[in-house]
Amino acid sequence: MIKLAKEGNPPSRIGTILRDQYAIPLVKPITGKTITKILKDAGLAPAMPEDLANMLKKAESLATHLERNRKDLHNKRALQILEAKIHKLSRYYKREGVLPPNWKYEPKIASIT
Repeated sequence: MIKLAKEGNPPSRIGTILRDQYAIPLVKPITGKTITKILKDAGLAPAMPEDLANMLKKAESLATHLERNRKDLHNKRALQILEAKIHKLSRYYKREGVLPPNWKYEPKIASIT
């Protein structure tokens, strides 16, 4: 797992590689730890949780799409929903101590309207 992480693979891709290439369906029953916990102990864990980082990347791409297509109301609503999910997930990660308490997401929808 550490070798795969050093190659630049995120934890979800490491799990998929272990499942598909090495026939290890689940890591936790074997090691007693999750992939993220193992990477954290080795100092290779990503700074931001992978699910939140993926949401931020998707919000950024939706915001750039809406800058070019201002009348796309369906994607404007999709961005609003995605930003609500980001806020909800960031509150959870702040509460659990994964994100610093002063971390703040700046909504992209405010600059588009």
